[in-house]
Formats: sequence, structure tokens, C-alpha cells
Amino acid sequence: MYTIVVADDEEELRRAIIRKIDWESIGFQVVGEAENGIEALELVERMEPDLLLTDIRMPFVSGIELARQVREVRPTTQIAFLSGFDEFSYAQQAIQYNIISYMLKPITMVDLTEELKKIKLKIDGIFAEFDARKHDNPDLQQFFLPLLLDDYASFEGQDREELLQEQAVGNGFLKDRNNAFQYAVLAITVEDTNGKNRTRPELVHSVDMILQKYMKHYSFAMDGRIIAVLAATTSTFDRYLHIAVGEMVQSTERILKMHCHIGVSRIREHLGECHEAYRGAMSALGYCTPGESGIHYIADEERDNTMDMELAAECVTQMENLIRGGSREELENYLKDVFGKLEVQQDAALKCKFLIFRMSSALIRIAYTVTEDSALLQRFAMLEGPIRESRDRFTALCLEVWELVNAGKKKSSQILCEKAKQIIDKEYGDPSLSLVGVSNSIHVSPNYLSALIKKETGSSFVDLLTKKRIETARELVLGSSMKMREIAERCGYSDQHYFSYCFKKYCGVSPNAMRQEKE
Repeated sequence: MYTIVVADDEEELRRAIIRKIDWESIGFQVVGEAENGIEALELVERMEPDLLLTDIRMPFVSGIELARQVREVRPTTQIAFLSGFDEFSYAQQAIQYNIISYMLKPITMVDLTEELKKIKLKIDGIFAEFDARKHDNPDLQQFFLPLLLDDYASFEGQDREELLQEQAVGNGFLKDRNNAFQYAVLAITVEDTNGKNRTRPELVHSVDMILQKYMKHYSFAMDGRIIAVLAATTSTFDRYLHIAVGEMVQSTERILKMHCHIGVSRIREHLGECHEAYRGAMSALGYCTPGESGIHYIADEERDNTMDMELAAECVTQMENLIRGGSREELENYLKDVFGKLEVQQDAALKCKFLIFRMSSALIRIAYTVTEDSALLQRFAMLEGPIRESRDRFTALCLEVWELVNAGKKKSSQILCEKAKQIIDKEYGDPSLSLVGVSNSIHVSPNYLSALIKKETGSSFVDLLTKKRIETARELVLGSSMKMREIAERCGYSDQHYFSYCFKKYCGVSPNAMRQEKE
């Protein structure tokens, strides 16, 4: 059963649609109705419907703008437009938002029912295709595997980049060498509700199905993960990357009923830097929390540095992941188990020193990204002695770095939220102020900032912005003689009717009524 929100400012038509259609028989359940674009967007964000059926001409927020904003917050929600014949050219603007259906008014309930059946079949197809199989391109995989994994290239500089570009064109990844592309890597895993990795190779097709709508890419399965190499212009990455990864997570949760973890690398200028991008994506993946979906950008989690460490062994990777995303108890128990197994092995002392050396390398890197405490870094040299003493000192260091990482997360979250609120406090009068614009200003991803604001304040970005605008408007209504039109413009509302609607929704009375009550 698919869920649907119906939005139309004509109450009689909206109620007729909801009342007269046998929704259950055609595979839908109505979970909300809206009389304007703002209500529709709020419902989409709260109810997460599979389909939004909306008039293209809506009060406050047009259908086109509504489609754009829905793509920002809920890219998996399909959109169907109802429109008058004379609005067809206007509706063509919506093509970029992947509209699933466009219907002309007036429309009978019989015709609308038939069109909804067709839409249901299209959504069925989308769900089925998301879980379909795909045959890999072995030539491209042979090109990308060494590019991502090899620490030691046999050729460097411009010659290497030109050769890689030539090979990418020959393998069909790029059309030509004269492009303005930048590159990024995604590392993706899927787990069930019990926390078990379910990232099967067939899910490559699911990733492709989404990415192909937004940018050039190549994805493949590797060791329980899906790796995707992305190529796009700066503007395409800025506009669509956060939408694409958001759609992956939402589709995995809605269609597969599983959690999705995505690590996102930094954007790299050259194809030859894909190895660094891969390492960044894998590090970002380590920040994901088991038992819940998450998108982590390495640029959000760690400050950039030029350290290029050797790829860690499995126990080193596990230690890193527990420091970033596990609990203190899990980290302590894991280290106890690792060193416990070493104690009973032949050449235990030598193996212990070797393992500590490898793990220290990874641990120093983590500590370096979160602290400038030179005294802490110097203590990594104090690991000589019997196995148990080395284990205890090393465990204490691991737990100290774990504390730093988690304290850094909390501090970083608070700082970023405070920066976002400062921008809102300063620029609330700008009608174009948005989550994407603010996230660009403070150099984090929109996904990350949205999640942080929700976690730190319990409110969405839109809620914070609306609160600031209306509270300021309330002060001006009660404490000044400004006209309502002037107050609306001062507070970021270009439409006075929209301002009055938001004011009444927030304060319980219209601005005019509030001023009259004061007098």
C-alpha cells in the first residue's frame, strides 16, 4: 500500500478527490491533505508519502517551487500535477523534478482513478527496479580497482592524469578529456534491522538507478560494500549530491526496509586522486552508527590533512570504526579480546609490538584530526614493556582518543548549529535564505546540517527560520506603526498574504487582529 498526500487550494475539489476515490482498491492510502504549498511541504516532510498529488497553481508556494523543495527534503516522494490546460508551458519547468504524471483539469473521478492506477504501476516498477540485478562492466572495474586501492602509482603528475583521462575515455566512463569534471567516491553499506550487513552485489543496480538521474558515475560491489565513483561539475555536486545520497537512504528504508550507511569523500580535482577519495569515503563510513541509517561526509567529520596512511588491516579498521561510531564499552571489550588472543600465540611479544605499531599509526591519525595536544601525541611512544602493560597503556590511549572524538562531535555540532542560528538571526529578512545556502556558507553538507539542527534543537531549519521571522514580526506589529506590507518584507516575506497565513498559524491570530487587540 502506497501513501499519498493530496494538495489543492480548491477545498471542494480536494474533498471530492479524497472522498469519492476508492483509494484502498487501487493501492493507496491518503495520509494527509493540504490547502497550500506550505502545508503540503510540511506534510511531505512529516508523513514521508510515496506520492504527492498537487495542483500546479498553489497559494504561497507554487507547484514548481513545491516540487523543488520536495526534492530537497524527500527525493523519493513521487509528484503528480493537476493543472489547467493554459498552464502547460508553465508545467514544462517541472520536467527537471522527475514528475511522474501530469493531468489536465477538469478531470472526472473515473479518469483520475485510471491515472492513479497507472501511477501505481509506475511506482511498482520503480520499487522493483531498485531491487533488480545488474551485470557489471568488467573493463571499467579493472580500471577503477587499482585506481582506488593502489597506494603506489608508477607514474605521477600531469602525465599520470592525462593517461588516466585517456583510459577513462577508452573505457566509456568519460566522453572526452576536455571536461570540467571533479570527482568523488561514495562507500555504501546496507544492513537489516538486526545490524547484519546485507550489501549484496545486486544492489549496485539500485545505486545506479538513482545516480543516473543526477551525474556521471560508475559503481560496483566490493567486499560487502558498494563503491561509486562520481564525476560532475562543481555546480552539479553542489546542487545534487546531497539529494542523491538522501534518495538512496530513503529508498533503502522505504523499499528494502533496511538501513543504509553512506560515506562521502571530499570532492577531488583530478581523477588520479580517487585513491584519496576512496580512503576518505571509507573513513566517513566508519562514523555511521549501527542500527540507524546515516550519511557522513568526511569533510564534515574531520579537518583535512595531508597524512596518507597505509591501508589498515581488519583489526585496525574495526578499532577505527569503534572509536568513531561505537560505544566506550565496545571499544574496550574489542581491544581486550584482540590482545587476549595474542597472549596465547607463538612470538606473542613480537606480534603484540607489531600490532600496536599498526594500530598506533591509525590511532595517531584519528587523534591528529581532533586535537592539537602534543603531549597526547608524544605518549604514543610509551608503549614498551610486557604484553599486558602495553595492552593497558594502549587501551587507555584508545579510550582517551574516543573521548576526544565524541567531545569533538558534540562541540562541533554546537558550533555549527550556533553558526547556522547566527546566519538566521542576521539574514532572516532575505526571502531566498535556505538550508542549502546556509550549509554552503558554513562549508558543510545540507544533509549534515539538517541532521545536526534537528538533533541539537529538536526543530528543523525551516522551523527555526519561521520562528525568528514571526517573533520579529510580532515585535514590529506590537511595537511599531509600520504597515503590514512593510513588516512582511522586513521579515523575509514577499507575499503579504503568505505572511499573514504564517503569522496566524504561529501566533493564533492574524497580525491585524493582534494590533487591534493591543489598541
